[in-house]
Amino acid sequence: MSLKQITVNGLFWSFIDSFSNTSVQFVVGIILARLLSPAEFGVIGMVSIFIAVSQSFIDGGFSNALIQKKECTSADYSTVFFFNLSVSMLFYLLLAVSSGSISSFFKEPQLKSLIPVIGTGLIINAFGIIQRTILTKNINFKLQTRISVIASTTSGIFAIGTACAGFGIWSLVVLSLSRFTINSLFLWIWTQWRPSRAFSKQSFTGLFSFGSKMLLSGLIDSLFKNIYYMAIGKYFSAVELGYYTRADQFQSLPSQRLNDIISRVSFPVLSGLQDDKVRLKAGYQKLIRSTMFLTFVAMLGLVAVSKSLILTLIGEKWLPTVVYLQLLCLVGMFYPLHSLNLNILQIHGRSDLFLKLEIFKKILAAPVILCGIFWGIKVMIIGMILNAMIETFLDSYWSGKFVGYSFSRQIRDILPSFFLATVISLMIWPISLITAFPPFWVLTLQLSGLIFLTIGICEFLKFQEYQNIRNIIVEKLKSRS
Repeated sequence: MSLKQITVNGLFWSFIDSFSNTSVQFVVGIILARLLSPAEFGVIGMVSIFIAVSQSFIDGGFSNALIQKKECTSADYSTVFFFNLSVSMLFYLLLAVSSGSISSFFKEPQLKSLIPVIGTGLIINAFGIIQRTILTKNINFKLQTRISVIASTTSGIFAIGTACAGFGIWSLVVLSLSRFTINSLFLWIWTQWRPSRAFSKQSFTGLFSFGSKMLLSGLIDSLFKNIYYMAIGKYFSAVELGYYTRADQFQSLPSQRLNDIISRVSFPVLSGLQDDKVRLKAGYQKLIRSTMFLTFVAMLGLVAVSKSLILTLIGEKWLPTVVYLQLLCLVGMFYPLHSLNLNILQIHGRSDLFLKLEIFKKILAAPVILCGIFWGIKVMIIGMILNAMIETFLDSYWSGKFVGYSFSRQIRDILPSFFLATVISLMIWPISLITAFPPFWVLTLQLSGLIFLTIGICEFLKFQEYQNIRNIIVEKLKSRS
């Protein structure tokens, strides 16, 4: 297949994977939110802080190092596998030993028993990291889709069953552990790779020069993403953290999922073009324009429908989530652009600059956390919006230097999409003020308006970004038929 066909095929299966998983997890999350309380979700949010940071250490940036490396040997894969597994066991022990202290810090007794159990997911997940990396490097998302959909569906059924049986917060533990277990199990069953018994010091040293900086970058990013959870859990309450975590999960569905779809395909594809600057720039520019068109429509549309969405899906007890969701959408809409620009630094092997940028950006985040502690969660999120804008500028400035695609040019390219999405969102927002209809029908009207207005206006204006996406979809459907 040509590079274009490989890319389109990868994007197609990456989209199917993300859409299917998102749909399943979304439905499961809605059902569990109706069965469980905000406080129970808040307690799991406290645990997720430590799981996320530990996971950053376990992967150690080596997955990206393997994808970025043009030719990987069996020794490379085996070495990273044993490193991941060893570190996962180490961090599991650290979490188990620290569970009492963590419980005391948050003044939440349940954490002492929850952490040692949910922490086993770190070891289980480590068994499948290399298989997943190999599939990503080979742009094989079809198999990943099959595995992840099975894992999400089965774990969701287990979790809902345990919640209905009255196990409360433990149903969320079952959700996490069963998904990790099924994912790793099927990755082993359906992939050919098996680790050899050798641990190569040479392979480790070669990958460590790139991976160590990605480790620190990932660790810093994970720590600061989850430190907001820590601040809310410590200085507010489990209930408030529950509202915040649900809002964060809703906004991350379009922003982070869309980014995952694009980045997991674009990174290996563009890595193969790192020596061809002309094609790299052209692919990168087209990618940013199309990605940000989808992002702006999705995120600003979510701002407009947030109230009817929350009332319809998880009920009135979650109504305080609405404001957090609307503000977090304005944070999340910058995430794909920020991530795509950082991909360019990785493609060029500049993990050192990647790390420096992460350190500087997280220093800027410290005052935002303090503002949240003193003036409340809403003020903290407003600070996060300002930080997201600054981070986007920094990432775009430096990545633009490598491919000749400056920050100002990026802004000029994505502004039409932003204005179009803003106009459409403002047109559908007043529907949320209708009180004569139940929330479900209000939401239906708003979503229908979002879809038809977007397609209608883009067709009328012959909007380039929309046409690019439509052409890819049509081409893929024709090839499959």
